[in-house]
Amino acid sequence: MLWELRAAWNGWNCIKQEGESSRKMASPWTFTLLCGLLAATLVQATLSPSAVLSLSSEVVKDGLTQELKDHDAISILQQLPLLRAVQEEEANSRSALGDVLTSILKQITWLKVTSANVLQVQVQPSANGQELIVKIPVDMVAGFNTPLVKTIVEIQMEAEAQALIRVETDEQGHSRLVLSDCSNSHGRLRISLLHKLSILVNSLADKVISLLVPALPKLVKSQLCPLIETTFEEMGADLLRLVRAPVPLGSGQLVFDLLSPDIKDGVIQLNLGAKLLDSQGEVTNEFSNSAASLMVPALDGTPFSLVVRQDVVNAAVGTLLPPEELVVLLYSVLPELAQQLKSSIRAIREEAANQLGPTQIVKILTQETPELLLDQGSATVAQLIVLQVFATSEASRPIFTLGIEASSEAQFYTNGDQLMLNLNEISSDRIHLLTSSIGLFNTELLKDIITEILDSILLPNENGKLRSGVLLSIVKALGYEAAATSVTEDAIVITPAAPDHFLLSR
Repeated sequence: MLWELRAAWNGWNCIKQEGESSRKMASPWTFTLLCGLLAATLVQATLSPSAVLSLSSEVVKDGLTQELKDHDAISILQQLPLLRAVQEEEANSRSALGDVLTSILKQITWLKVTSANVLQVQVQPSANGQELIVKIPVDMVAGFNTPLVKTIVEIQMEAEAQALIRVETDEQGHSRLVLSDCSNSHGRLRISLLHKLSILVNSLADKVISLLVPALPKLVKSQLCPLIETTFEEMGADLLRLVRAPVPLGSGQLVFDLLSPDIKDGVIQLNLGAKLLDSQGEVTNEFSNSAASLMVPALDGTPFSLVVRQDVVNAAVGTLLPPEELVVLLYSVLPELAQQLKSSIRAIREEAANQLGPTQIVKILTQETPELLLDQGSATVAQLIVLQVFATSEASRPIFTLGIEASSEAQFYTNGDQLMLNLNEISSDRIHLLTSSIGLFNTELLKDIITEILDSILLPNENGKLRSGVLLSIVKALGYEAAATSVTEDAIVITPAAPDHFLLSR
């Protein structure tokens, strides 16, 4: 029956469009909603991702810093094989240094790093904005011992590993983020004697330093760079797991997947596809190849943002608010509204009002999932509703059936790391008489009472289903306690509300 009503309703609206166009309309989008789907033609458009996760260089920096701590980078530095490196440099330069230096170096019993620190990691965009330059400065103190002196001779060493984060595409067209060209940064190598001792010891220290100058950059490349590459790969793997973590939506879930990465103006953008799964894990809707537009706003100092395209958000809302039928004994539940409805019907026909009994039934049917309409800074939910009034619970046919084009202001907000949606006041923008056993009448006579009934029955029911919100696990996983949300013309934008420390999920 509903499908027949819907077909009759949609057909009536399309036929009457020309005649109605001159009338004042509460919501101009209704013709698009009802008739546009029947007449729309496909247009060529650039495919856009379903969502984009943008990460600032600050987030990448904090992520690498945390990973270096987790991998105990200081321990790696303390185990640098300095003595072996110096001996190899000495062997390569033996002809120039002579046998005297060789015999002196043999007197060194040990040479190693005694303390080390990884200084503040730096991540900054390259000149073309399509790569990120990673700089990891280290500060070390090395000591060596020789029978010539009783104390340890200490040498201060400063070096800096530098690498590039870029997007690489393979022959199959698959792209990925890689860290490459890791080596010691030119101009950031300083080695000096920490404390001067005797002339002989100082001279020996100078010789050791002269060998460390070419040896230390090689150690950075061979010992520190593999660690940096490993930490970057694991940070990327953690981010991928985070991106792919299912977002619960009632009995179903929303799942994102990585389509491709980009680097733009020093910001890493992870272009995501999305799909909806039902309670059995079956895909019910996939958005990867949609041609709907998606404008990604600049971060403007925000550590990260998750931009979710309108059609994905719309489908998520539809999952939380599926079509349903509500049957209410109006006199028992809302007696005042029942009296108002009876008075409104009496203004149309006295006989019909007299038929209404204590078991009067109002049946509300949402024809399909709501339509979410976004604008800059605001959102609206449009719904197609069928409302039927039965005189008694025993009546098999309704007194009348109304088709209602309704809308509500949709308010997105956050509660900690939960994305919340609340619908405010239903507006009955247009009411159509679909069937009637009391003859034709002007539906405007019932607009106020119908709106009150929807406000009192349908709105609390829908807000109850939305009350649990949607968990944004990415917020706390990236180290932030709370999220903020904003609405653009084509997306919902989620950002952190307050900075904390960066913490990738394990």
